[in-house]
Amino acid sequence: MEQKQRMDDAEALYAGNSLADILVRRGGRTLPMLGEGGAARELSFLPSPEELPGTAKTQEVLPVLIGSGTGAALEDLSERLETAFGPHFLLAVVDRERDILAANGALERFSGKKSILWLDGDPPHATLDDTLRALTRWQADNGGKPFLSLLNPFYLRLDREYYTAVKKACEASSKANFWDRARYAKFREDLPRILMLTSKYFLMGEIVAACERLGVPHRLLQLPKGELGRNEFIEHLLAEVIEFKPDFVFTINHLGVDREGVLAGLLENLRLPLASWFVDNPHLVLYLYSKVVNPWTAIFTWDVDNIHSLRASGFEHVSYLPLGTDVRRFLPPEHSLGRLSGLPAAWNGDVSFVGNSMVSKVSARMGKSPFPRSLIQDYHGVAAAFAATDDRSVRAYLKREHEELLRRFDALETDELKLGYETMITWEATRQYRFSCVESMLLFAPLIVGDSGWKELIDERQAAVGDPPPVWHHFPELNYYTDLPRFYPFSAINFNCTSKQMKGAVNQRVFDVPATGAFLLTDYRDQVENLFEPGSEIVCYRSPEEAADLARYYLAHPEARHAVAAAARRRILGEHSYEHRVRALMNRMREFFG
Repeated sequence: MEQKQRMDDAEALYAGNSLADILVRRGGRTLPMLGEGGAARELSFLPSPEELPGTAKTQEVLPVLIGSGTGAALEDLSERLETAFGPHFLLAVVDRERDILAANGALERFSGKKSILWLDGDPPHATLDDTLRALTRWQADNGGKPFLSLLNPFYLRLDREYYTAVKKACEASSKANFWDRARYAKFREDLPRILMLTSKYFLMGEIVAACERLGVPHRLLQLPKGELGRNEFIEHLLAEVIEFKPDFVFTINHLGVDREGVLAGLLENLRLPLASWFVDNPHLVLYLYSKVVNPWTAIFTWDVDNIHSLRASGFEHVSYLPLGTDVRRFLPPEHSLGRLSGLPAAWNGDVSFVGNSMVSKVSARMGKSPFPRSLIQDYHGVAAAFAATDDRSVRAYLKREHEELLRRFDALETDELKLGYETMITWEATRQYRFSCVESMLLFAPLIVGDSGWKELIDERQAAVGDPPPVWHHFPELNYYTDLPRFYPFSAINFNCTSKQMKGAVNQRVFDVPATGAFLLTDYRDQVENLFEPGSEIVCYRSPEEAADLARYYLAHPEARHAVAAAARRRILGEHSYEHRVRALMNRMREFFG
């Protein structure tokens, strides 16, 4: 006996326990979905087996079922797809008739099929554009395979405009062949076209300015703020690819590259190379990015010591690209009108140091990460020992020297905790080393520019040694762009010591200070000899004691200071501007992918 079940404007008709038909009420009319044709009517628009191509369980089209109907077509199609391609077959269902979905129970019946993409009008006010964007993202996530649109004719009687538009969009996508348009030939012009993933990171503005001065065609794509902006970001990226046709995408420190590998996978599908320039330790960033290794990503590192380990991590294209400076911003005061006006008197001095004490950074990292006591009870000693070795990572040091600590480190529950521990030890090593270097300058009554942690460290030192308190001056942190270019020329000696995240590379100050015509005294790093001539273009110390001796000598010999500073500036103008770095990066990308 036939039973009826009312669901708002759709009424389910059952024959025994089987759904026989659905009566749909629209505009005062009642429409049977199947009528006398029965289930065969709904199955009639399904494709033949030849229209679902694929080999070796590889599905080559993306079927889009427009209208779930009674569920008969959906049942038949999903069974055929699963038989042909396995449980991870691909299928999208577009049906925003919530009353029909309630009557046919398809959402519940097929909830176990995780490979089905449902576009069911949820949220209730989802628009046609929402549907088409979702289909485009789904297509992008699945290699840009062409759509196969399958329209249930009954749905044209419900909302002809909406469902016809979905079908035409799917057909247009296949005909226009978006992915062939996106996979255009790269590096055909002398100057490549660069799509930049922009952020507030300090270096991106310099790269943009260098591209403008070189005449390099470029576009800026703003990175999303948090996960909520990712879908819109992908849509904008696809639009830029079609319109601007970049030769490669550029980012800094992998900013914009998600851990799940969505962006990297999309760029791989587009055959669009990604250049990521690491100006911080790449391993402290890539720790959480195991899914982003692919042949269409090129890694540039400011530290040549990272090249071997990056290649060992699976990156095929790795290149050395040291830091540089913006010679239009960091320049001698006499080259820029107004640079001498309004400067604080406190800036003038014999010796200055600019940098963070790392005190707050270390304590904040420890407070943020719940490390077991057994792992941090002697973190001062571990950091000091790590700083004194040539090991380039904390884990490498633990593996060589601390088998028990390595076991506890490897037992940490998440990669985030492991990354946090390595970062904390690296920062503590930097704190200790940096203070030992700055301490050697205290006899020159230095000006220390930075956070309040410096007072804490110097007060602790004075209390420990019992000597009269040293004479030194403190100035709050300065703005990199507006203050530091004017600050450096007003110290006889700009003192520098490098973070322990880089044991062979040089930092930003090595380029910025001499670009202003000022003198720099820095700690020796192996890679400095690839960039400057030691003694004539740069002066390096190898210990705090040597630093004090060199400072004393160059304070007494201003002509020697000026000669070194002038030679360093000539080298920077000839080899170390950001224009030089952009040219080098473009050339390497052409070699890798051209």
